[in-house]
Amino acid sequence: MKYFELSGTDLRASSIIMGNMRINTLSTAEVERLTSAAFEMGINVFDHADIYGDGECERLFSQATTMQRDEIILQSKCGIRKDNGGFFDFSKEHIVSAVDGILSRLNTDYLDILLLHRPDPLVEPEQVGAAFDTLEQSGKVRYFGVSNHTPMQIELLQKHLSQKLVINQLQLSITHTPMIDAGITLNMHNDQAVNRDSSILDYCRLHDITVQAWSPLQTGFFDGVFVGDKRFPELNKVLDRLAEKYSTSPSTIAYAWIVRHPANIQVVTGTRQIDRLQEAVNATNIHLTRSEWFECYRAAGNIVP
Repeated sequence: MKYFELSGTDLRASSIIMGNMRINTLSTAEVERLTSAAFEMGINVFDHADIYGDGECERLFSQATTMQRDEIILQSKCGIRKDNGGFFDFSKEHIVSAVDGILSRLNTDYLDILLLHRPDPLVEPEQVGAAFDTLEQSGKVRYFGVSNHTPMQIELLQKHLSQKLVINQLQLSITHTPMIDAGITLNMHNDQAVNRDSSILDYCRLHDITVQAWSPLQTGFFDGVFVGDKRFPELNKVLDRLAEKYSTSPSTIAYAWIVRHPANIQVVTGTRQIDRLQEAVNATNIHLTRSEWFECYRAAGNIVP
């Protein structure tokens, strides 16, 4: 397992994160086996959100886990509300209340990291700042971050925060690469050159914000896994060939493609299968060459001018 210190924290984190969005489909015994296996593989970061399974995923995790609290990094997200059709709420009242619920369900006194779950277009950054101060001063949250935020959204929040935002959780896979595309084809007259994310990857690197990649095997917004998908014949040919070269699986190569990036991007897995989790962990022992990295990128249909 590859570890590194998350910038702006004293946390030594694994490159692979176990995501817990769907564990509510498992039994308590199955979750115990899965989390124990993850920990034995070297994973020490466990990602949650208060909306996953309407809170049941956090509750089930706390009931099933046998790990000591100080051995793991617990991270959860809040800000999405499902009532009245669903909306975002970054008010101080909601953030503080949501964290109390998270802590109760996870059966812990504190979160290592709290992320704001997607941007709130009605955000009042002063409210976020007040909420974060309350949570930090009470010892309920140690560090803070966001998910799916643009550079200017982060700047707006940061202006009103006493705490440095240390995480931005973003979608990234070989077939979903907007944070890379525009930078490669700058000033070219094609669709890939359209800047869809305001150079968020470069911004995070400049400001020492760790990127966590979610849906690392997905194409589009939960449109299915690209590994073995007939829609991506050229990409799968490359993944299969590299898998044979490195004596591993195509999925491991897909994870390794993300881990290879020098930004120290963490990979958030969503699997509920131990063998699939091992595939992600194995990726931290593979260092793709530059030519191999670009070959995968090109095979996914991207332009390398």
